[in-house]
Amino acid sequence: MRIRAGRGFSLQELKTAGVNKKQALSIGIPVDHRRRNRSEESLERNVERLKAYKDRLILFPLKSKKPKKGDSSADTLKETNVTRKISSVLPLPPSYVAEEPRAITAEEKEGNAYATLRKARSDARLVGVREVRRKKAQEEEDAKKK
Repeated sequence: MRIRAGRGFSLQELKTAGVNKKQALSIGIPVDHRRRNRSEESLERNVERLKAYKDRLILFPLKSKKPKKGDSSADTLKETNVTRKISSVLPLPPSYVAEEPRAITAEEKEGNAYATLRKARSDARLVGVREVRRKKAQEEEDAKKK
C-alpha cells in the first residue's frame, strides 16, 4: 500500500520518541491528538522518523548567554554553517520502487487485458455460487449411484 502523510504524529508516537507535545509544536513537528496507532509497524516507522528529525535538529537559544537544556551548544552552532531549508520536515520513505520500462513479450500481446481482468473479477465474485452448484451436482450424482 501507499504510505500517506497524515495530519500529524499521534501522542503515543511522540511519547515513545521522547518528545513533549508542547515542545513538538514549538519545533515544527505536527501533532494530531485524535490519531490512534493501529499497527506496531507504523508506530515504529514514525518513531524512527521523529528520532532522525531530532538528531538533525539544531535549536538556537533565545538568549545566547543562557542556553537552555534542549538547545544546541555554541560549539555545534559555530561548526555547522546553518541555512534554513524550507521543505518537508519529516519526509516519508518511498513505499515502492518503480519498475524499469521493458519490451512487451509476445505472450503479453496475446489476449485482451480488459477481458482477462473482467474474467478474474467475475470468477472472484461467483466463487460461492459455483461451490453450491458443484456440491448440489455431486449430491445428485451420488444419489444416482445408489
